[in-house]
Amino acid sequence: MRFAAIADIHGNALALEAVLADIAALGITDIVNLGDCFSGPLEAGKTGDRLLPLNLPTVRGNHDRYLIEFAPEQMFTSDEAAYHDLSPRYLDWLRTLPPELIYRDEVYLCHATPGNDNLYWTETVSPEGHVLLKAQAEIEALAEGIDQPLILCGHTHLPRMIALSSGRLLVNPGSVGCPAYDDDLPHAHKVESGHPMASYAILEKQGSGWIPTFRTVAYDHMAMSALAKAKGRPEWAAGLATGRL
Repeated sequence: MRFAAIADIHGNALALEAVLADIAALGITDIVNLGDCFSGPLEAGKTGDRLLPLNLPTVRGNHDRYLIEFAPEQMFTSDEAAYHDLSPRYLDWLRTLPPELIYRDEVYLCHATPGNDNLYWTETVSPEGHVLLKAQAEIEALAEGIDQPLILCGHTHLPRMIALSSGRLLVNPGSVGCPAYDDDLPHAHKVESGHPMASYAILEKQGSGWIPTFRTVAYDHMAMSALAKAKGRPEWAAGLATGRL
């Protein structure tokens, strides 16, 4: 069994198109989507135009949830920007998405963690704003009750693989469309990939178990950076241009 995992597109239609082309070039036809599809000052509508016809197994991300739970005037800036670029049918699609899925009986999918779409699974943030690898015991505690040998999550935008003591594997494929961001919770911090390319992962079941391959794909990231700048979002422009804020 071999399939691709994408996450955290954040309305970056050019990055999504580049990743889908790379997946197709590898002869892979099965893809799962770990959520946060549209939020951002980019091209939410175009992203929906490309994404929905694929009918991918998809879980709902925290920003997907914000788009359907809050009124526009209550939303964060990036969510509101996406909301005004989305037709009602895309919002209706978001309402159908589950917070978790089991894929082909062997793979558990969620956006962030089971039961909490806002919690980092494999990272912790210090009061000083340093993003650090979470203690193994804390990571494993969040996986209690999951029987599948492969667990996939997104949310932090950082490619990551964690081997659990049970033999299960926890994988974050990284972000398709947003290589750097900042957040205020639980403490003010930045998450930076350090590069502007689109990220995703290939998961392949072999005799020894599940093997992930992390891939990065070049695309016209400066076009998206220029778009973010034109829309008055300099922090997005910097992140898209360099992978740093």
